[in-house]
Amino acid sequence: MGKKAKIDRYLDSDGLDSKREQEIGQHIGYRYDVNLVPDHSHLTPYLKKYINLMGWQDLNWLEDVHLGYEEGKAAVFDRNINGWVSVPDDVKLPDNQQERDMIARELLLKFQMSKRHPLVQLKAAYKKF
Repeated sequence: MGKKAKIDRYLDSDGLDSKREQEIGQHIGYRYDVNLVPDHSHLTPYLKKYINLMGWQDLNWLEDVHLGYEEGKAAVFDRNINGWVSVPDDVKLPDNQQERDMIARELLLKFQMSKRHPLVQLKAAYKKF
């Protein structure tokens, strides 16, 4: 890929960078280590407060949460609902993937704690006590 890759290149192209990817016609995602520990210098103020409040040293279960795209729109995947949560249009996304992933983690946390989360509605409908 010679020159610096544009961060949104998968939206503008097929994302098939290597010769092998071009041969088979699909992106080989596992060649990237998505489990690398996030750089804490990119934590948002909200995530810093969250970690301190929880008494944790790291992001633990959030380390494999990354900003992705669904139908050409920035989104984060919520495993609890098995679906994508769109990033609001007014959120300005930085050009640094670590910072984008931190924003995705913050948005996921906020969505999972909001009254709009589907699990909150399920709890209200099905709780016994």
